[in-house]
Amino acid sequence: MKRPTWQLAPRPSTRAFTREARRTPGYTFFDWLHGQVYARWPYLYIGIGSGEHPLARRARPLVARIDRLIQARAAQRQAAMAPPADGDGDHHHAGFADTYHGKVVTLESATRLVTVQQDISLKNLEQVIPYALARDIVLQDPEHIVVLDCPCRSARANPCLPLAVCLIVGEPFAGFVAEHHPRRSRWISPAEAVGILQAEQARGHVHHAFFKDAMLGRFYAICNCCACCCGAMQAQRNGVPMLASSGYVARVDPSFCAGCGECEGRCQFRAIAVSCTGAAEVDGANCMGCGVCVAGCAHGALALVRDPSKSEPLDLDVLLAPHLEALSIGPARHPALVN
Repeated sequence: MKRPTWQLAPRPSTRAFTREARRTPGYTFFDWLHGQVYARWPYLYIGIGSGEHPLARRARPLVARIDRLIQARAAQRQAAMAPPADGDGDHHHAGFADTYHGKVVTLESATRLVTVQQDISLKNLEQVIPYALARDIVLQDPEHIVVLDCPCRSARANPCLPLAVCLIVGEPFAGFVAEHHPRRSRWISPAEAVGILQAEQARGHVHHAFFKDAMLGRFYAICNCCACCCGAMQAQRNGVPMLASSGYVARVDPSFCAGCGECEGRCQFRAIAVSCTGAAEVDGANCMGCGVCVAGCAHGALALVRDPSKSEPLDLDVLLAPHLEALSIGPARHPALVN
C-alpha cells in the first residue's frame, strides 16, 4: 500500500538539522547520514557500540567496517581543516575519540552551559577541547533544553537511576530529540536542568560536555555519568582517550582529612585512595578534576586546583571575555556573563 505523501515528508526538526548542516563548513552527506542514525536511534547505536545490545556480537564486523569509514572520513576532514601539526608533513591520526568525545566539567561550568540564555559561537577551542575534530561551542536558542533517558544507562540490565539525566542543549539538537523521542524525553527549563545537575553531583556522578563530529562538529549535550554505566568512561579505562580533563585536579589538605574514605568511594576515575598514613592521596594522572570528591567531603579536606599540564577549563566567562572586550561590552552588561 502506498504511503500518504505527508508521511514521507521529513519532520520539521529533521529539516532544521539539515538546514544547519548545509551551513556547516566541511559537513558532508556522509556526516549528515551518520548524525541522523546517531540522533534517531541512539539506544541501538550506543547499545551495539558498548556491547550491551543483543545484536552487538552479530553486528561487530559491520560496526568495525563502519568505524573504519568514520575514521577515514575524519582523517580527510582533519586534513582539509588544518595544516600539518608537525614539521614532517604528517597530521595527527584522527581516531574514534576525535569524532566523539567529552570534556569533564565542574558543576559550575555545567550550570553556565544550561543558563547562558545567549546565542554564542566559539570555534576551534583546541586548548580547551584537545581533539582534532568536534571542538566548537555553538549555542543557538540555548534555553531550549530537553532531558533524555540516558542511552548508556538504558542499555544496562541493572542501570543506575534515574534514567532521565542527559541534557540536550540548544538547537537544532533539542528539537530533534524531542520530536523523535517523545516517550523518552521532555522539555525542561534551565532551572530544571540545574536541578538535575545538582542532584546528579549529589549522587556522585560526573558532568561531561559531549561533542560529536556527526552532530555538526560541536557541543550538543551534557551527560551525567557513572563509571558502571557510561560507555565513554569505560572506553577511557580501556585506553580509548574519549574524555578530556576539566583542567583541574583534586588536592588534599592532610590537616583536615579524617581518612574516612568517602572520597575514595565517590571517585569515578579510581584516582583517590586512603594511604597507610590514614589520609587520602590523589593520583594526579588519573584525576579528571570533576569535583565529585570535593562536594562529598564533609571535612573540607579537598579542593580543585588548576593543573597547567592539562587542557584549559571550559569556562564560558573566560572564553567569551576576549570577544566582549573587542566589542567593548562589559561582563555586567552582557546576558551571557550575568550570574
